[in-house]
Amino acid sequence: MSKNLVWFCRLLVGLLFIFSGLIKINDPLGFSYKLEEYFDVFHMGFLNSFALSFAIVLCSLEIVLGFALLIGVRAVSVAWGLLLLIIFFAFLTFYSAYFKVVQSCGCFGDAIPLTPWQSFSKDLVLLLLILVLFVNRKIINPVFSKKAGDNLLVVSTVIALGIGFYTYNFMPVIDFLPYKVGANILEEMKTPHGAIPDQFEITYHLKNKKTGATKVMNDKDYLKSNIWKDNNWEIVGDPESVLIKKGFTPKIQDLAIKDAQGNDYTKELLSNPFYNIVIVAYDLYQTDVEAMGRLNALSMSLAQNFNTRTVLLTANSIKDADAFIKANHLVGEVFYADGVPLKTMVRANPGIFLLKNGTIINKWDSHSVPKYDDLVKKYFQK
Repeated sequence: MSKNLVWFCRLLVGLLFIFSGLIKINDPLGFSYKLEEYFDVFHMGFLNSFALSFAIVLCSLEIVLGFALLIGVRAVSVAWGLLLLIIFFAFLTFYSAYFKVVQSCGCFGDAIPLTPWQSFSKDLVLLLLILVLFVNRKIINPVFSKKAGDNLLVVSTVIALGIGFYTYNFMPVIDFLPYKVGANILEEMKTPHGAIPDQFEITYHLKNKKTGATKVMNDKDYLKSNIWKDNNWEIVGDPESVLIKKGFTPKIQDLAIKDAQGNDYTKELLSNPFYNIVIVAYDLYQTDVEAMGRLNALSMSLAQNFNTRTVLLTANSIKDADAFIKANHLVGEVFYADGVPLKTMVRANPGIFLLKNGTIINKWDSHSVPKYDDLVKKYFQK
């Protein structure tokens, strides 16, 4: 087989694996949430506590295998690794698409959202390219000497794992989420005037009570034929709704902030014209208690000196939240939201927002929150 073809496959596969790994390792916590979805689908929830470790290792493996392929180090082992990895990914994406379970595989994180069928198609193309490499694995020549190649492999592994641990502890280097710094949350929740919504087709299964004949009709034909006026025909089962054309979808569509009585405070909290602090802890019993204490002290100082409003957003039950707040002597108001948008808001538990008029002025992981004096100097003394 042409060496040029092997080199073409080698470059394309290597670069794609590195790109995919870097995109996901930029947000390992987000990828771990996706792995938890797969664990739940396959009834392997006992692995959820290892999801973050799996996420960092899997992303690092993609980067290292892609880099190793480019420099040609340990070609036989790398070819086997790539083949097994792409078969694994293809199985997951096919399962997601066919059984309609995990509707976004997270192949390229939140940077390039793909549907399950798009992800599966991408994996099939990669599989074909990797098969070319696998068949010709013994003629993949190294760019460097064996010793230099092995040393570079070790360095790439350390760097990949280091990026994963850094982005987990200090949040993504590049934020692809709708709650990024500078975004106005209320604006991201709006649907522009004249925007075309999703278009669905409803299918009815009909049965004639006299003859036993059956028909399957979509909603347009059902109304046009006037069969609904004929009492002999009845709808059997529930109508099926299928998306036929994707319309406009707001970047943020699942955020609803409520108080303990169920009153909606979303608009009120996000319309505050002054600087306000939002602490996000989707699960208070998995949060960093020591960090919550530091954020609590920061909130108290800002409230006392600048009358700054602080709210805590959590997905815990009211009973559990009350118990946690009392046990840790937390101040500020508490509001409740679904865990999915809270996990999307900030890749930390807890994390903190600085908001003004619904615009995210800045956000931090609990490890990187600036000191009180620095925060005041930058934002409050203007």
